[in-house]
Parts: sequence; structure tokens; C-alpha cells
Amino acid sequence: MALLEINNVSKHFGGLAALDEVSFSALEGEIHGLIGPNGAGKSTMFKNISGFYSPTTGTIRFNGQDIQGLSPSSIAKLGIVRTFQETTLFQELTVFENVLVGCHLEAEVNLLDALFGLNKKVQQKANVHALKVLDFMGLTERKDQLAIELPLGSQRALAIAIALAAKPKLILMDEPFAGMNPEETRQMMDLTRKVNETGVTIVLVEHDMKAVMGLCENITVLNFGTLLAQGKPDEIRQNDKVINAYLGGGH
Repeated sequence: MALLEINNVSKHFGGLAALDEVSFSALEGEIHGLIGPNGAGKSTMFKNISGFYSPTTGTIRFNGQDIQGLSPSSIAKLGIVRTFQETTLFQELTVFENVLVGCHLEAEVNLLDALFGLNKKVQQKANVHALKVLDFMGLTERKDQLAIELPLGSQRALAIAIALAAKPKLILMDEPFAGMNPEETRQMMDLTRKVNETGVTIVLVEHDMKAVMGLCENITVLNFGTLLAQGKPDEIRQNDKVINAYLGGGH
């Protein structure tokens, strides 16, 4: 069953069509790749899904509900959480405190409660949940470190931990492997699979094709804001249009 349905979505900025009637679906429980060259419209699509933009035309359905036009906070409460291309953390807070911030998306935990313990019962619940998430992500030993002190791989893991603290149904991952060395990439691929195995659906924007082909069950390819191809990794790998879009004709 499709958890996320993108139906003929276009996004115009003045006379520029950043997205032009793009349609694709992400199935519940899968890791779905969204790839394409720079400027293909991937980040614009993520912003439309997460509520930072509203489509000019078309519909976005999540879990059977139309969500285009809803605020980012409303969409997050429905179960869609995004990690960003640049690691976005509260650098001067500890790892544990960063995960508490993710707890504020739950209906019973607001941001001030999570950070400052204004409600003891709520704070205790948030603490227990945050510790479980840290343990799951292998960050327990770093819980008292400042986020700014973490190496890149741990910062990316923390960004996913913050998303998981909100108990999402769908995580939008924006280039989680950018700048990583091969060992960091392998570890992040393992963490991504581990998150997905809990039942969380993942839509992944990424330029690292080894990671994409190794993780994704289905892949959607955008080029200049239009849908170029869709299919399984082997189909995408052998698609002449995709090869030309990435490498140029004749390569």
C-alpha cells in the first residue's frame, strides 16, 4: 500500500517550473530513492512534502489524507519528519538534550517541557523515550557530549535520532551520506536499514549511488523538474536516460 502519493505535482517560482507534473508513490515500509542531478527538483519536492512549500498544482497524499497546504508542524504531527542536507543540530546542547527536542512533536510533550522539565510527569516520559532512541542509535555513550563535538558520522546519526524521537511513520532523508568516508557510509547504511526495519518508511535523496543502489527497493529519478524514470535499482542502473542525465551522452 502506498503511504505517500505524489500526484501531478508542479511548483512554479514566477516563470520557472521547479517541478512539472511529477507523480510517484512510496510504499509503506520501503526505502524509496529520489535521485537526479543537481537542480533536478529533489529538494523542492521534499519542501512540498514537508509543508515548507505548497504545490502550485497537484496533490500530495499521506496515509490516505491530502496534506498539501498544511503547515510543517501539522504535517510533522501526522508522522512525516525530515532530516536536512546540512546537519541541523542544537550545537551547544548535549546529544541527550537534542533528542529531547525531537520529543516535542508528540502531542503530550511540548518543546519547553522537553528541554526544561516544566512538567515532571511529561519530562520523565520524554527522558525514558529519549534514552531508548539513543540506545537504538548507538549513541548512549555520547549522550552527555555537546553536539558540536561529535564527528560527522555521529552528527548524522544524531539527526536521525532526533527524527525518531518524534515517532514518525515516514522520514525524509536529505543526503545523509554527503561528505562521509567509506566506513562512515557503511555505518550510516546499516543504521538506515535498522531504522527501516522498525517499520519506518524512508524516502532518501542522495548522490552516493552505491548507497542508493544498496538501500532502495524502488527509485524515482528527476531531471530539470520532470520525472525521468522509475523502477527497481537494476532497471535504473541500466536506463539510458538516467545514464545520459548523470554522465552526458556518449559516456
